[in-house]
Amino acid sequence: MSLLDTLKKLFRPPLLSAPTPPSPAPAGPAAEVCAPPPAPIACAARHRQVQCCDPHGLHRMAYTEWGDADNPRVLVCVHGLTRNGRDFDDLARALADHYRVVCPDVVGRGRSDWLGVKDDYGFPVYVADMVTLIARLDVEEVHWVGTSMGGIIGMILASQAGTPITRMVLNDVGPIITATSLRRIGQYVGRAPRFADFAAAEAYIREVGAPFGALSAAQWRHLTEYSIRAVDDTEGGFAMVYDPGLGDAFRSTPIVTDIDLWPVYDGVRCPTLALRGAESDLLEAATFAAMAGRGPRARTVEFAGVGHAPMLMDPAQIAVVRDFLLADGRPPGGLTSPG
Repeated sequence: MSLLDTLKKLFRPPLLSAPTPPSPAPAGPAAEVCAPPPAPIACAARHRQVQCCDPHGLHRMAYTEWGDADNPRVLVCVHGLTRNGRDFDDLARALADHYRVVCPDVVGRGRSDWLGVKDDYGFPVYVADMVTLIARLDVEEVHWVGTSMGGIIGMILASQAGTPITRMVLNDVGPIITATSLRRIGQYVGRAPRFADFAAAEAYIREVGAPFGALSAAQWRHLTEYSIRAVDDTEGGFAMVYDPGLGDAFRSTPIVTDIDLWPVYDGVRCPTLALRGAESDLLEAATFAAMAGRGPRARTVEFAGVGHAPMLMDPAQIAVVRDFLLADGRPPGGLTSPG
């Protein structure tokens, strides 16, 4: 099934059929073994989960929560295709004094379950899971930060009547998803090797994550710790902490055309900030510029020296997001492109 077909399924969700038990969640990520020193209590991460429904049964979605658990002001941060919620640790710490920050592991990633039927991986399930998560949080509205896939989930949800999203950040994603970028992603998703040791895993993360930009050694280590899990079998070593079945949609049908989501974007009405890595192959410059004049008329900021996608770990990137999210009184504006 092509990614385009997966997107189209949003508007024709399959009927529930006989339940198929989900694949068991993999062993916890290597971070549980080699985690960094604990954060101060005020900024400590809390690990939670919520039960969700898919076309063939139930699955568990894990999420990490920061800040005051009783804060009615909630920020949901959703990661890219093969990433997980711990990508947002730095952003969450920076905003935990203002928000209850919730960072889910989309099903099939991180600490969440793997789906038994791989064709169920797609936006109908992802969007439904986020609605379930927001219901669990017991709030009427949320702010949203979405990187790549997480931004598409946010756009779809924000375009619906009665959406709970009232302010949104789209990180290196927009209404046109280029075929070039999807083919690049398809070259590695679901095909990661088993790693003999942590150093080999980090070398791989640095290679496939080169477009993230100039990260520090500590940041690469953090991404690696939460991207891998120890494999408990005779071979040992480490594997990526996502279901290899995620790659099926990329390889079942050749990707020859861009994906057009302008009707979805045009349906968004909440204040929106669009971010772009200046070297991104997923969000083209022309699309990015057009986002300032259509739909929510996004405020736009571009980061130099970064491709797909800015990791929002750099203090300058975090500041841009923080200033937008906390500026509730200001309407979305026009194009800006700081260096």
